[in-house]
Amino acid sequence: MPIIYNRLWKLLIDKEMTKTQLRKEIGIGTATLAKLSANEKVSMDVIERICAALDCQPGDIMEYVSEKNRNH
Repeated sequence: MPIIYNRLWKLLIDKEMTKTQLRKEIGIGTATLAKLSANEKVSMDVIERICAALDCQPGDIMEYVSEKNRNH
């Protein structure tokens, strides 16, 4: 997938928050968390909830990386 969530995981580390804590705070299931971990598509609602909980912008938690740039 061209969207990756590495920035989200780094932000959680900076905020000393676990993935499970985030999941519970924003009210998502384990399947949605697994999608985020696998860089799969999630709804904009999930992105909005994460941004609200972490007081950040979408670009702070996700990044577009083209397939061409991913292979280099």
